[in-house]
Amino acid sequence: MADRKIPAFDAEGIKKAVVLLSGGLDSATAAAIARQEGYTPYALSFSYGQRHIRELESAQAVAHSLGIEKQKHLLMSFDMGLIGGSALTSAIEVPKGGSPAGGDQKIPVTYVPARNTVFLSFALAWAETLEAADIFMGANVMDYSGYPDCRPEYLEAFERMANLATKAGVEGRMRFRVHAPLLHMTKGEIIRKGMELGVDYSLTWSCYDPAPSGRPCGTCDSCLYRAKGFADAGIPDPLLGK
Repeated sequence: MADRKIPAFDAEGIKKAVVLLSGGLDSATAAAIARQEGYTPYALSFSYGQRHIRELESAQAVAHSLGIEKQKHLLMSFDMGLIGGSALTSAIEVPKGGSPAGGDQKIPVTYVPARNTVFLSFALAWAETLEAADIFMGANVMDYSGYPDCRPEYLEAFERMANLATKAGVEGRMRFRVHAPLLHMTKGEIIRKGMELGVDYSLTWSCYDPAPSGRPCGTCDSCLYRAKGFADAGIPDPLLGK
């Protein structure tokens, strides 16, 4: 993706980056990579009318474990349930027992209409205010559920738009970049990378539809992808040991 024109630094001379942090293992790993690359992460999480808030509890725990200060972790609240159209924001049943191999790549009902565009737009607004040229997210195309807003061509298009739609971009003071460091990694590779960087995966959450006990259901697409990733990495899932 395009190089930024001017790097942005915080008061200590460290590069700043806005990181989308959902509480899942991908976003936790992306945040750890941003930190490894010398950025000060400013974490952005969303209460958007999803089925449960368990992932937000994980986002808070992950941010703390990565040393992200409370004032650098922003929670945005809005209700995409008013729009509907997804099993994650409406009464549509979450599919269970599918194959984590990708199948026919039909876009599943767990796709939330335009969610990444909405999330990245908030991230862009905060990045421009912070004078942070870099945005990190955990998008992945290898072990994913067929979401159109996780594809590289989508991310490249959003990056182009970001530099056309902002005052900082138009004035040439900053060139925004969207980083997706996990884009072409398998779940197993992501987990091994995160372990190298000290990510505590027992704090993360992946399940779309938790059991009444609060445990992961184990059979939704996200649980199956997570299980396959830990199996491929040869590492027990520490969340399940809790």
